[in-house]
Amino acid sequence: MQFFLLPFSWLYGFVTDCRNYLYDSECWKTTLFDKPIINVGNLTVGGTGKSPHVEYLIRLLKDKYEVATLSRGYGRKTKGFIHADTSANAKKIGDEPLQFYQKFKNDVDVYVGENRVEALQKIFTENPKTDVVILDDAFQHRPVKSSLNLLLVDYSRPIDKDYPFPAGRLRERRHGAKRADAVIVTKCPDLSIDERSQLKLRLNNYLENNIPIFFTKILYGKPQNCRSEIKNGDLQKVLLLSGIANPKPFEEYAKANFEVIEHLIYKDHHDFSEKDLEEILAKIQDDSTTILMTEKDMVKFKPFLNHSLLANTALYYLPIEIGFLEDSMKKDFDEMIFSQFEKTIYK
Repeated sequence: MQFFLLPFSWLYGFVTDCRNYLYDSECWKTTLFDKPIINVGNLTVGGTGKSPHVEYLIRLLKDKYEVATLSRGYGRKTKGFIHADTSANAKKIGDEPLQFYQKFKNDVDVYVGENRVEALQKIFTENPKTDVVILDDAFQHRPVKSSLNLLLVDYSRPIDKDYPFPAGRLRERRHGAKRADAVIVTKCPDLSIDERSQLKLRLNNYLENNIPIFFTKILYGKPQNCRSEIKNGDLQKVLLLSGIANPKPFEEYAKANFEVIEHLIYKDHHDFSEKDLEEILAKIQDDSTTILMTEKDMVKFKPFLNHSLLANTALYYLPIEIGFLEDSMKKDFDEMIFSQFEKTIYK
């Protein structure tokens, strides 16, 4: 099928090339801001690990600066600019922004808005003390000129072996990576120096000269009880739930650490329903079965956490963070981020 879809991919790539040319040639307007705007994005449709990298940046910056995050709010049922508050839920602001809000509400301001330029203007007007905004998934949002474009590339799906939609999963052609100021290869196994060098050589064919390339891996935390006041599970026998773009690493980790009776996989950003609950209940073998889900899914599953039919079932989620393959790599990355506050970005 990929062979027959390639002509459509060429057409799609041509359209995105034209759009990028209009921005590069300044025929279409881009807006510059006098405060750092750090964009975390990708060329691939979903699944590169943007959320844990945004969270890494939040943890890195929150103690020194007034930080805000801005997302489109994919999957929300609302429109327009919204500043997350205590009334926030996944339907109002989207699952990933809600995750940021629940984890960091005392440290950062979380916003959603489709029009990023308008949203940024409102953020700086509403809270002029904001020092930096982290843009979530805005690599293709060209109306905003970001201070730092961080391009995430999934190790298992490198851009040099992929194609634009519909033959592949790229949102634009590979040379769009030239807009990146740094590349992060995500979800890496433990790679040797030679393996990293080989991958760098391949990626450098699509990057500007001397663009730094970093390598990160997923760090799974201790499973957390979704309802601390309700039943604790022994986490020996688990039923997995996931509605994420790439559930394979989650499943592999769970199988290596628990007895997995089954993995119920839903589409990315899935909204759980009563019908899903019936399917889940049918898979629970007995009271010793623990439901284990991703942190992102826990946000969406929240309306069912206190459902009477789950009163005797333990519910856990698996938190994740990212780590760099080497301490020196982390040091270089952190210094690159902090340098945004030590220079005049636009001259």
